[in-house]
Amino acid sequence: MGLNILVIGSGGREHVICQKFLQSPLVDQVFCAKGNAGMTKDGIQIVDIAEDDHAALIAFAKGQQIDWSFIGPEVPLLNGIVDDFAAAGLKAFGPKKAAAMIEGSKDFAKEIMTKYQIPTGAYQTFFDFEKAKAYVEKMGAPIVIKADGLAAGKGVVVALTIEEAIAALKDMLEDNKFGASGAKVVVEEFLAGEEFSLLAFVRNQEVYPMVIAQDHKRAYDNDLGPNTGGMGAYAPVPQIPEAMVTEAIEKILKPAAAGLLAEGRDFTGILYAGLIATEAGPKVIEFNARFGDPETQVVLQRLESDLAKIISDLLEGKVPEISWQKTGYSLGVVVAADGYPGEYQKGQVIPEFSEGNVYYAGVAEEDGRLVTNGGRVYLVEASGATLKEAQTKVYQILDKADTAGTFYRHDIGAKAIQK
Repeated sequence: MGLNILVIGSGGREHVICQKFLQSPLVDQVFCAKGNAGMTKDGIQIVDIAEDDHAALIAFAKGQQIDWSFIGPEVPLLNGIVDDFAAAGLKAFGPKKAAAMIEGSKDFAKEIMTKYQIPTGAYQTFFDFEKAKAYVEKMGAPIVIKADGLAAGKGVVVALTIEEAIAALKDMLEDNKFGASGAKVVVEEFLAGEEFSLLAFVRNQEVYPMVIAQDHKRAYDNDLGPNTGGMGAYAPVPQIPEAMVTEAIEKILKPAAAGLLAEGRDFTGILYAGLIATEAGPKVIEFNARFGDPETQVVLQRLESDLAKIISDLLEGKVPEISWQKTGYSLGVVVAADGYPGEYQKGQVIPEFSEGNVYYAGVAEEDGRLVTNGGRVYLVEASGATLKEAQTKVYQILDKADTAGTFYRHDIGAKAIQK
């Protein structure tokens, strides 16, 4: 009998994770709760249980004799799902609630970085609007305003003027735009440089880094428009030197894992460092306690090893064998509903694709066809010998498709190709 695996989550990130698990000869069945209708095209069995219904998920895992579960999104991690599974005698891959706080509180993450000398921007934390305003006026712009808690990737404002910074503070501290997540804000030094995402498999202080990726956060071409949950990504990132990545592993990822362990918050799972390549070396913008979306859809294309075997080995205390493709590039473009990240329509028919890898997120099924049902709808990924080749392939696929009612950026990877 092969492994029975349960993946928790419903987006493109979970789609590619499930797909990789199904490619393993060790795996029998992969279930995804709640999953989405697009996943069934790849033989993933979707389960209609919400990610916050821990009792129902535990009952399902026991009933289906699930060998272990993989937690995709941050919300269940911060709701303590790994703790609850462990209490029920079930294995789950992901950090416990205490360790996931490295994503759940920007202020806590900054405290860890300060204590363990992990390079990041100077900052102060505020509950009070007037004090925060005075600090911004003293420091000047550009400056970064962050809601302390989770805000689905939208609680960060890079303010280019003092007026913009004060408006963001007012939104969070006075007008309660992000509810409890924004009742405390972190005001942070603006760091200039190129961003990149460095993810790793972590077990306590053991760190197994992945290939770096670059995400595109703004909604529109040329990095214009509001911040989103991510509009596309590519991996690896040719303009970031290998020495910078090595420095980030040694000075950021390893001290973060060791620091959490020293704090009694041992971390097992995926640690994601959102980094910026500054003139003084890599610095942390944010930590996440899970795979990023859309980076996962391109990073996992580069993995040559068996993902299910890696996770099994980590859960069993064994040293995993992990190898990455040394040549070529992977690039993915997100297709989003018109109006995203604001108000958007649902129910638009999604075209059928015969080329590339398509990872579904905000979709539903109506009359046997997939229709839009969320902000970010799906991602199309292709690989090539060069970044330009991968980019060309993806845009040829998208430009031929009927994408009415949706939009996508036309410049994912363009800056790196121009360099």
